[in-house]
Amino acid sequence: MPSSQRSLESGSLKGAVQEKREPLDPDLEFGGREARRKLERRLLWMLDLRMSILVFIYILNYIDRNNAGAARLRGFEADLGLKKQEFATLLSILYVGYILMQIPSNMFLNYIGKPSLYLPACMIIWGTISTLTGITENFVGALLTRFFLGFMEAAFFPGALFLISKWYKRSELGLRTAILYCGNIISNAFGALIASGILDGMQGKLGHSAWRWLFYIEGALTIFVAIVAIFVLPDFPTTTRGRWLSDEERHLAMRRMEEDAGVGDETETEVGGHAAGLIMAIKDWKVWWFSLAMTSQVVALSFNAYFPTLSATMGFNTTVTLLLCAPPFVFTAILAFLVSRHSDKTGERFYHITISYAVGIVGFIIAICTMNTAARYVSLFLMAQSYAGFVVMYAWISNTFPRPPSKRAVALALVNAFSQLGNVAGSYVWPTPWGPTYRNSRLDKEEQERGMTEKGFRYLT
Repeated sequence: MPSSQRSLESGSLKGAVQEKREPLDPDLEFGGREARRKLERRLLWMLDLRMSILVFIYILNYIDRNNAGAARLRGFEADLGLKKQEFATLLSILYVGYILMQIPSNMFLNYIGKPSLYLPACMIIWGTISTLTGITENFVGALLTRFFLGFMEAAFFPGALFLISKWYKRSELGLRTAILYCGNIISNAFGALIASGILDGMQGKLGHSAWRWLFYIEGALTIFVAIVAIFVLPDFPTTTRGRWLSDEERHLAMRRMEEDAGVGDETETEVGGHAAGLIMAIKDWKVWWFSLAMTSQVVALSFNAYFPTLSATMGFNTTVTLLLCAPPFVFTAILAFLVSRHSDKTGERFYHITISYAVGIVGFIIAICTMNTAARYVSLFLMAQSYAGFVVMYAWISNTFPRPPSKRAVALALVNAFSQLGNVAGSYVWPTPWGPTYRNSRLDKEEQERGMTEKGFRYLT
C-alpha cells in the first residue's frame, strides 16, 4: 500500500476517533442553547403556576391542625368539659397519627407516582374529619378526630416536598420550599383572621356554638380546594399526562434532573426499590442528624399552636387578639421568602439558619422578661421569624438526599416524622397555670404543691 494512502487512511481514522470523542451538544435535541433556555423558562413558569396550589393546600392543612387554638377562646374547652392537661393532649395526639403515617405515605406516593390523585384524596378525608370535630361532645370524641386528622394530614407535607424535588434542581429548591412553607406561615395569619370573623359572627347560628361553625366552615373549604387540586396538581415527570406538558417539555424536565444529580431518576428507583430506599435512609447518619436537629427546633417553635393564647396575654378582647396574630406571620412569610432566595443565590445554608434562630431566642428572652404590651408584641414578631431559618433547613435536607428517589422519599418523611416528636412534647410547654408570663420554676411548683400563697426567697440572676 502506498505511504500516501496509508497516511490518508490514518488521518481519516484519527479524525473519526477525535470526532467520536468530542462531546455532543446536550442542547441540540432541544434546538440549541437559546431554544432550550426559552423552553426551560416556559416549563418552570407552568410548573410554578401549578405548584402554587400547594401553598393554598398547606394553608388549609395548618388551619385545620391549629383551629383548636382559636376555638379555645370561644368555649371549646368548657363545652367539651376538658380538664387539666386534656387540651394539651388533644394537640399532641394529632402528632402521634402524623408521625405514624409519614413514611408509609411517601413510600406509597413514590410507588404509585400519582400525587395529583393521592394528595387531594387524603385532603378530602382530613377535611371531612376536621368538619366532624365540630359535632364532638366530649374529650374522647375530640381525641379520636384529632388522632385521625393527624393520620391523614401526614400525607401532605413530606409528599409535597417529594413532589417539588422531582421537578426542581437543587439550586431551585430553596426558593420553592420557602414558597411552599409560606403556606404554613401565612396560615397563622389568615387562620386567625378567618377564625376572628367566624367566632365573632356565627355564635348561636342554627343553634350551634361559634367554635363548632369554625370546624364546619374550614373543613368544607378544605374539601372544595381538594377537588380543585385534582385537576391542577402535576404528577411526576414520567407519569404526568395532559395538554399542559408536551413530550419535549417532559423530556426536558427529566433531562434537567439527570444533569443536576448526574443520574436518571426512574432508573435509580427501579434498581433500588422501595425497600432498599428505606434501608438506605435508615443507615444514613445524616438522616438521623437532621431528625434530631429538627426535633429540637420544632419544640422551640411549639408556641405556634398557642399563638392566640400568647397574643391574649396582652389583655385585648378575643377579636383584637386574633387580629393581632396576623402581622407577625405576614412579616415572617416575607422574610422567609427573602432569606431563602438569598440562601439559594449564595449557595449557603448554615448562617441563614442560625442567625434566624438567634433572633428568635432574643424574642423568647424579651417575652420572659417583661409584661409591657409593646415589648411583648415585638417579641411575637421575633419569635415568629424563626420560621425563616426553619424553611432554609428543609431546603438543606432536600439538597442533601438528591438520589435515588426511593431513598429521598423515605428520608424526607423520616426527618419530618421524627421532628414531630417535638410537637408532641411542645404541646405541654405552655400550660394555662403558667400564664400570662409563662415563667415557671421548680421552686414555684413546690410552693404551689405546699399551698403557699407568697413566693419565697429567690437568687437574682
